[in-house]
Amino acid sequence: MRQAATLSAQQLNRVLDHCKTTRHPQRNRAIILTTHWSGLRVGEVAALLWSDVVDSSGGIREEFRLSAAQVKGNKANTVLIPQRLQEELARYYAVVKPRTLNTPVFSTQRSSGFTANTLTHIVNSIYKSAGLIGATSHSGRRTFITNLAEQGVGARVLMSLARHQNLATTQRYIDIKPSMLRAAVELA
Repeated sequence: MRQAATLSAQQLNRVLDHCKTTRHPQRNRAIILTTHWSGLRVGEVAALLWSDVVDSSGGIREEFRLSAAQVKGNKANTVLIPQRLQEELARYYAVVKPRTLNTPVFSTQRSSGFTANTLTHIVNSIYKSAGLIGATSHSGRRTFITNLAEQGVGARVLMSLARHQNLATTQRYIDIKPSMLRAAVELA
């Protein structure tokens, strides 16, 4: 089975531009950026509740604590959230204005949460409509890990951020780019 494509910054911008033309532009943008900037799996994105994301003072948390039921592998995890994603989610929160924090962050028109399968179809459709070939719901996660590797983040740190149990799994996520090869030979 072929791996999901990793996206360049230009391709991600094309997807975000396409999100503006969709029926739910803010929601779709926030979904895409959550996968790209946090490395969350689509099923984990679907399982997020506002109580996972928003702290007691109404601000966006710096890290999400995900329960075993919310993650792959049934082992509770903490996901660190970069500042730019915190800001994106704060903007989305201001638009959505949920009545209670015990509701899904990303919901359907009827305010119920998406299943992992439904959200996968939505994300895949966004990529396809934006004209990206080979991009799937896993592209954000692969792009997140590849971009960090390209910036020189060590394999063990990548493994921890990806929440993998095995380093070989993390290594399969890293898409080797020509710029990475060039940087490596310049070190010699």
